[in-house]
Amino acid sequence: MAARPAAPPRVAAHAPWLGILMLDTRFPRPPGDVGHAASWAMPVRWRVVPGASPRRVVREADATLLAPFVEAARALAAEGAAAITTGCGFLVRWQRELAAAVPVPLWSSALLALPALPRPGVVSVDAASLGTAELTAALASADTPIEGLAAGCSLQRTLLNDLPTLDALAAEADTVAAAQRLVQRHPGIESIVLECTNLPPYAAAVQRATGRPVHHLMTLVHERWKDLP
Repeated sequence: MAARPAAPPRVAAHAPWLGILMLDTRFPRPPGDVGHAASWAMPVRWRVVPGASPRRVVREADATLLAPFVEAARALAAEGAAAITTGCGFLVRWQRELAAAVPVPLWSSALLALPALPRPGVVSVDAASLGTAELTAALASADTPIEGLAAGCSLQRTLLNDLPTLDALAAEADTVAAAQRLVQRHPGIESIVLECTNLPPYAAAVQRATGRPVHHLMTLVHERWKDLP
């Protein structure tokens, strides 16, 4: 059976909470990952969309998954979520549809930060699957530089093949290497966005290695959460 995110700490019933739409996965989720409670400053509740595997979402862009994601978003809103986000940056493809389906703010991806950032570049779990459609959905420039994890590297295999183990040292090295390739190929980049919600555990290492500020889903959501009524 697929592993689920650990339950968040108990909070007062009236405390505003964030709903998170999750892919159906079993890979480990260290602190900093979207599926770890310690990654969040606010209470969170996760809702897994059954059958939404990383490959179906990232590489296949399976449009039949939109309906179950909408259903899950509506369920979180009905339960009282103050806002909703997701566990995969590629769900930005459906930002408009998901946001229109619920009466609360919905932020599908760290890529939504791109329009406001100075000369940004993106590190993705799979650059071959991330292109104009996703950037356009995020209202970002279609020529935003993108670099992916090296094809078949340890972290990419764990995430896209949904493996039950994670080599933390290799994962950090894989993420840093992708970011270094990004700035080497595009030295004018002034900021970096981590598309994948499983890359933030390595954000500090990326910032040290590249000298650029690093943004990801948690930075986006925490910033926007402060502006909620």
